[in-house]
Amino acid sequence: MRFIAVFCWLLTLIAQPAWAATSPRLQGVEQQLAYLVAGAPANVGIAALDLRTGETVSINGDQPFPMASTVKVAIAANYLSQVEHGRRGLTDMIGGQSAASLLEAMLTHSDNHATDLVLKDLGGPQTVQAWLTQVGVAGLRIDRTIAQLLSDKRDLYDIRDSSTPMAMVDLLWRIDRGRLLMPSSRSYLLGLMSHCATGSNRIRGLLPPGTPVENKTGTLTGLTGDVGFITLPDSTRIAIAIFARGGRRPMAPTIAQAARTVYDGFTAALTNPFATALRAPYGILQPSSQAR
Repeated sequence: MRFIAVFCWLLTLIAQPAWAATSPRLQGVEQQLAYLVAGAPANVGIAALDLRTGETVSINGDQPFPMASTVKVAIAANYLSQVEHGRRGLTDMIGGQSAASLLEAMLTHSDNHATDLVLKDLGGPQTVQAWLTQVGVAGLRIDRTIAQLLSDKRDLYDIRDSSTPMAMVDLLWRIDRGRLLMPSSRSYLLGLMSHCATGSNRIRGLLPPGTPVENKTGTLTGLTGDVGFITLPDSTRIAIAIFARGGRRPMAPTIAQAARTVYDGFTAALTNPFATALRAPYGILQPSSQAR
């Protein structure tokens, strides 16, 4: 039994992706993000990953932040994995609704009740956490239902139900690369995320019109987050996670500026790998009344 345990541990190490440190071609992006975060009235964490090369940039990327509703990506992925193994189905009825309708509600409209119904059907937070551990996702933890999270006393530095920005982009990388889901399930999940109707002034807020984005927002009192995928003009895909906690003004504009900085910086690095000069981040975005 001890041999089997050691063997499984070694497999986990092998499966863990080795993200490259910030490369010279992305140092300008990192500097711009650091400049943006330094001027923000909040604690901001950012991670962005080139899904093709594995190159990353991060600011406070190893700090845990509350996930809020961004956790719904992991819950949905776990359910779809169960569907692939024949243990559950999209037509299964849960609380009087089909699993497919619940997944759509939780990812496109961030429906908390739908999320907790799916979570209960899966066996609760501990079951999803066990799955994440089994598949090698570290730095991301699920401890409570959404109802419990919302009813508990708010502590934005509580380690429960938190993720580092780097752990979140690791989860996104595993989804995108087929490490967690088959192509059909991956397409299904990203299709739902592409219709995210909340937080339109966050990652999506300052990107060029028509930029493909699949994302999931997260919001608590004092916490604003957004995670997902951005596709650049040459079809390069970037996994990105941005969290901001604290501060006395809306943080959606900062998230939008960070996303645009990543978009411009990674695009410039692709066309001119020697262009690393610092420039001011993209212009300020006014808060939108549509954000949730």
